[in-house]
Amino acid sequence: MTQDARTEALDASPRLFESDLLDKLSRVHHLTPVIVYCPIILGLLIYSLTLNSVTLVVLGLVIGYLGWTLTEYFGHRYLFHTVFALPFGLGPRFQFLIHGVHHIYPNDPLRLVMPPLLSAPIMLIALVCARVLFGATFAWPALAGFITGYVIYDCVHYWTHHGQPKSDFGRLVKRLHMLHHFRDAEKGFGVHAIWWDYVFGTAYRKDDTPGTRAV
Repeated sequence: MTQDARTEALDASPRLFESDLLDKLSRVHHLTPVIVYCPIILGLLIYSLTLNSVTLVVLGLVIGYLGWTLTEYFGHRYLFHTVFALPFGLGPRFQFLIHGVHHIYPNDPLRLVMPPLLSAPIMLIALVCARVLFGATFAWPALAGFITGYVIYDCVHYWTHHGQPKSDFGRLVKRLHMLHHFRDAEKGFGVHAIWWDYVFGTAYRKDDTPGTRAV
């Protein structure tokens, strides 16, 4: 395969569903999370300030953000990279749809951020968890922090595939994600929250032998 053909394959945007509507909904512009969720974050912050002090709102933002980073890491590691034993042999198909296709076509510009149909249920689950853990008032700034983390994650993910970092830290983040795609998919699960890989022992090291799982 020539270099041009390989680049074209990596950039391709394959059809995933027979239904035209479902296939269209599976593709989303990379600014969609910013457009959809930034007004929600702003509204949550304004509402939070009517219920909590500024200090508590800031604390909630930090806690919610950290909650997202853990969701990012563990979701990527244990949900996206696991083939579950689902009925009717649907495990491989499920894994392919939620993440496997991204490893086969990693530069697909329309499938690098979550479509709202996938991200919205995650935010609703986060709201329920926040209310259970923190109560009715502190849940709102925590949710704002969680959603903020998600938006940062999606923006960074798109940027790691199509951006050209200028800073040393930016180049490190991009390099680690490219290693996840093209060297060893069993490491490097933090997309923007790269520190959790060092905490949980899944960071790359120069003398490591690449893993065996492709996706």
